[in-house]
Amino acid sequence: MRLIRYLLLWAAVLCTASAAAGTLSQADLARRFPAPLQVGQKAADIAAWPIFKQNGTSTDLVGYAFESIDLAPIPGFAGVPMNALVTIDPAGTFLDVVVLSHHEPVFLDGLGEAPLFQFASQYKGLSLKQNLHIDSKTKRERAPDAANAYLDGVSKATASVRILNQSVLSAALKVARKKLGFAAGRDPDQIARINMDYFDKLTTSDMLAAGLIKRVRLLNRDVERLFAGSAGAGLEPQALNEPDELFIDLYLAQVSVPSVGRNLLSPASWAKLKGRLDPGDQALLVMSGGRYSVLADDFVRGGITERIGMRQDKLPIDMRDLDLDIKLADPAALPVSNIAVFRVIAQAGLDPASSIDFSLPITRKKGIVYPERIVRAVDFQYALPLKYIDAPTASEKSWVGIWRARVGELGILAAGLALLAAALTGQKRLTADGARFAWFRRAYLLFTVAFVGYYAQGQLSIVNVTGVIQSLLAGRSLEFFMYDPMTVVLWGFVAVSLLVWGRGTFCGWLCPFGALQELTGKLGQALRLPQLKIHTRADGRLKLVKYGLLAAIGASAVFAPALTDKLVELEPFKTAVTLNFIHAWPFVAYAVGLLALSMVSYKFFCRYLCPFGAALALFGYVRIFDWIVRRKQCGTPCQSCRRHCKYKAIKSDGAISYDECFQCMECVVIYESDAQCAPLMLELKRARTIPIVVAPNR
Repeated sequence: MRLIRYLLLWAAVLCTASAAAGTLSQADLARRFPAPLQVGQKAADIAAWPIFKQNGTSTDLVGYAFESIDLAPIPGFAGVPMNALVTIDPAGTFLDVVVLSHHEPVFLDGLGEAPLFQFASQYKGLSLKQNLHIDSKTKRERAPDAANAYLDGVSKATASVRILNQSVLSAALKVARKKLGFAAGRDPDQIARINMDYFDKLTTSDMLAAGLIKRVRLLNRDVERLFAGSAGAGLEPQALNEPDELFIDLYLAQVSVPSVGRNLLSPASWAKLKGRLDPGDQALLVMSGGRYSVLADDFVRGGITERIGMRQDKLPIDMRDLDLDIKLADPAALPVSNIAVFRVIAQAGLDPASSIDFSLPITRKKGIVYPERIVRAVDFQYALPLKYIDAPTASEKSWVGIWRARVGELGILAAGLALLAAALTGQKRLTADGARFAWFRRAYLLFTVAFVGYYAQGQLSIVNVTGVIQSLLAGRSLEFFMYDPMTVVLWGFVAVSLLVWGRGTFCGWLCPFGALQELTGKLGQALRLPQLKIHTRADGRLKLVKYGLLAAIGASAVFAPALTDKLVELEPFKTAVTLNFIHAWPFVAYAVGLLALSMVSYKFFCRYLCPFGAALALFGYVRIFDWIVRRKQCGTPCQSCRRHCKYKAIKSDGAISYDECFQCMECVVIYESDAQCAPLMLELKRARTIPIVVAPNR
């Protein structure tokens, strides 16, 4: 159990945003949306489930349900994203938000989970078209205009509920853009990116002239004119008595653009800003002079100000204060006294190639006890010149950006696969020294578990096979695979290795759960745990079980897709690797139990139960080479390799059962060892005892 606790801790540490995945199946959702509602098939282009309702003879779309972790996996304080089940209707109104999982310490060890669940329940009835604000004040005065809505925050957990809010909004906006026609149907994954390599040396005047800095200047008379004819007219004596005095002189710039940030900010401030932005994040610098500021006197740093709003394609986008002490490169260039930097997270989908709409709302109050709020706004736009942007081409698919974002990880994976291919191709040199080979194999298995599995989430699975079957039957494209670069690259390598070596390359070297089993098996042997002895006949029968499971899963994928979601859980890969053991307790107990079993029965699941291994074994029949070298004495009479093979993949006559071979290469090590291979030992002994005949002199 100490090992299991270590693995769980290790998994939690290695968990990242890119490692997130939803946990609900179609059957799970069907229980949450009972009749007369119906749950459709998950969309091929985005991880969202359509919800329908039978209305007489027609079937109406009620909305879409989706898990926030699939679309906006924003890490919380424990490094693990919160996951919420979000449901929105076709108009973009929240039908419900339910927290499925979280690891926020303040709610686990302090306040309890009830405040978090209560916070999530407030989304019901609110719209994505509204500006949603979080406030921890219980008696917050609500704005009467429909453009704004407020959520009561949670005292002592402000940051955690903000993260949940960002996750919910970002995920919902993606679905709204993709499926509901918001933002004119623009693909949320196919947005432009700021060109971080392009730089122009510009002065402040140059940036103002080019529109890189947007200026909005208002005098008191301009503001008074906004309220003319309304209940807010004449309420401010200062505006009436000093009409030509400055109300606000606002400057706004997209400071994450290098040609803006490097020219406008001091070098230290530019470096500080870059350190606070994640890939894809954007930053806006808001500066002002005059008697009015975009930050109210009671503004809490790190929050969202209500004095400036941002929209794109008529959808509101959060901009959150970064609470940075920023210095300008030339403080005398702009007459400002207030400076703030706001961050827009990558998941919000802000497209720098499209114009951004800003609104500067100005509020006046009439009355004392229950004052009437009168709001007027000054609207303006901001647009970046295209030369500062890497815009997607018309033919570019949204998955291209995902491949670009993971180029570093793909490079590491490619290097690892190249090393493995070189090692397996040069097996004679690799296995010449048994101790050296053992260290190489252990190191590579650790790479498979840590990098391929937990970090890069490259666990191939029977779900890949059922997904292809169901997509082909439905006539859908297989393009969804392209959204997971690691899976595509691994499948490409495995396809080639099946031709050359058979199923053993993946099952023996590249399967993270298989590697976990092998490492726990080695630990069990090191601890001298008693090993289960399975008779050869029983072993042969047990190996047929995985083919039966494969047949059942394949049949369900064709005839009963809803059943497939349950059957694929026979694989513990999702629980142990994809979800990092964060799953319902029966699934965790199953995965942990299999790892514990592997300590006394070597890779039990891989040998007898794995349906994906069975599928690879069938594909492996296209193998071209019998790559494991044999001597004529192998099997007759020598049985050394057969006795040492933990997979029982060597027949009594010495032939290799490649469909059951996991390519551990222990038999190859024995073959090359003059201390372990009996035929080789005999050959060497004979060579040493052959007499040397010297020809007589003539």
